[in-house]
Amino acid sequence: MTRTITIANQKGGVGKTTTTVNLAAALAATRRRVLLVDMDPQGNATMGSGIDKNELKLSVCEVLLGEASATQALQFSSGAGYDVLPANADLTAAEVQLMNKIGRERQLTLALETVRDNYEYILIDCPPSLNMLTVNALVAADGVMIPMQCEYYALEGLSSLLDTIEQIRISVNPEIRLEGLLRTMYDGRNNLAADVSEQLTHHFGDKVYRTVIPRNIRLAEAPSHGLPVMLYDKACAGSLAYLALAGEIIRKDHESELSQVAV
Repeated sequence: MTRTITIANQKGGVGKTTTTVNLAAALAATRRRVLLVDMDPQGNATMGSGIDKNELKLSVCEVLLGEASATQALQFSSGAGYDVLPANADLTAAEVQLMNKIGRERQLTLALETVRDNYEYILIDCPPSLNMLTVNALVAADGVMIPMQCEYYALEGLSSLLDTIEQIRISVNPEIRLEGLLRTMYDGRNNLAADVSEQLTHHFGDKVYRTVIPRNIRLAEAPSHGLPVMLYDKACAGSLAYLALAGEIIRKDHESELSQVAV
């Protein structure tokens, strides 16, 4: 069974792309078949997977516009062991053209149908804004993972994003749900971080992942080398945290499957 998880937050700089790339690598390390879909015109998830966004002949742009199939545009991140549907700045133009398409919010969903069964996990990286690209990513998702820093303004943005997810659920994608809240760039010595973390746990309970992603210099350095952190420094705190997150997700999915069988 394929799980499609969109990693989203309307606030920038919270670790969306870092999470998408490193979670993909961690899941691949557990021998899961993984596809990373880059829906951000900045193409950072593409570059972070070791693929040069400036050398692409086909990308998610052509796929969304129906000019190429997902299979034709796929690239393989050989070091990390997962497939990538890459992106570059062309995606900005695609967003404008999508506005004139009938069923524009479902273009990614339709494109992924042809490859979906080849993977156990599809992870979608979003731009830091609520635009047609993000809407496509949400419509295609089973669940939404929200990476967030434990700071005051993060809570404001969270409410807005949850409202958006609910609107998508009601209008287009009844299957979508909140996958979980991921605390990123966490420093437990910071009193505000600890307070916000406590508030999240109080309000959202088990929707807050037990795994916490710490502030880690190796995690910050890895993208400049075009590598997931596991390939850059497999023993660092960032690598271990994303491996723990992958394990937590796999366990939750296994428990969910068992409960469905029992019913």
